[in-house]
Parts: sequence; C-alpha cells; structure tokens
Amino acid sequence: MQIKTAKFIISNTDPTKCPKSQRTEYAFVGRSNVGKSSLINMLTNHKKLAKTSGKPGKTQLINHFLINDDWYLVDLPGYGYAQVSRTQRRKWQDFVRSYIQSRDNLTCVMVLVDSRLEPQKPDMEFIEWLGVNGVPFTLIFTKSDKLTKNQKAKNIAHYKKELLKSWEELPPIFVTSSETGEGSEELLAYIDQINTELRGQ
Repeated sequence: MQIKTAKFIISNTDPTKCPKSQRTEYAFVGRSNVGKSSLINMLTNHKKLAKTSGKPGKTQLINHFLINDDWYLVDLPGYGYAQVSRTQRRKWQDFVRSYIQSRDNLTCVMVLVDSRLEPQKPDMEFIEWLGVNGVPFTLIFTKSDKLTKNQKAKNIAHYKKELLKSWEELPPIFVTSSETGEGSEELLAYIDQINTELRGQ
C-alpha cells in the first residue's frame, strides 16, 4: 500500500468526540520517546504530520489522521516517563484506555517498543492490559538502525522469550527504522491486508 494522502482530522482527550466509527482505525502507542511520531511521519511520507521532539511527552492528545480517505491512523500519548506531573500522566492513561475500550472500529493497537532496550516494565504491563481486555495488537520494534544485525536479533529474541512466559503465542511483529525506512512496506502491507479482509466480510 502506498499512502497518497494523510489529513489531520481532530485532536482531543474525549473519546466521545473522536470521528464517527465508520472506518478502520489503527492506534500507535508506546513509551515516551520511543520514536512514535518519527515512525508515523516515515510511514506517511510526511515530515511534519506528527510532532516530533527530543523531549518525552510531546504528544498529549488523541490525534486522528485520515489516510487515503480510507482509514484512520491514531497517534496516542506515550505512557511511562514524561516531564509532567504524576496526575497528568494518570489523566493521559485514563483517557487513552477509555479510547481503546470504547472505539468499536479500533482494528489494531500498534505497540511500539525500543529495539535497543530489554523488555521494559511499562511496555509489558500495557501489553498485559491489552491481553486481559481482548484488544488486538501488533508489536513494532523501533530504532533498528541503532543496532547491528546480531544485536537486533538478540534483543528481539529476548523480547519474544519474555512474552512467551505469559502468552501462548506471539502477536505479529515488525522491525522498523524511521531513519532507513526499514519495515515500512511490510507494516503498510499488513494494514492493507486487514482492511481488504474486513471489506470482504
């Protein structure tokens, strides 16, 4: 799939104000500073679609983008560390979880994790929460260009091993880099395949 158009639709903290549930929706989320905005910009071939920052906690709203006038890409606030109060982080967590649980057209949650790091507690807790609530998700490793091929394989294998301690089978997994474009074609083809299958139902 080639993304030809990516239009900003709305930002808010109230799931009831999100666009009507008439199109498939893919939400991107991860720990603060995981490279989420850079990945979104790379996928859409739009340098400034999602705001990027070296400062964690830049995204503070639910941001809807309409892709190819066909499906929604949703940029969610990061969880974990951010230079804001604990109360504000809790507020973000509450409305993000409310959004995930209330959107009938939410097709898949794209959970981004830093490929350079060992499994982090906030990531594992969020993945567990998705599982408990029966929310379909995909695991996306970011910043793969920062690792050698062997380091990348080792880190991902470690992550899979940790997941299999709690899960009977692994979710779909993609390895990406916003710098090199690695994984973009595969990830977009995956989304396109899901959309095509849903249209055929």
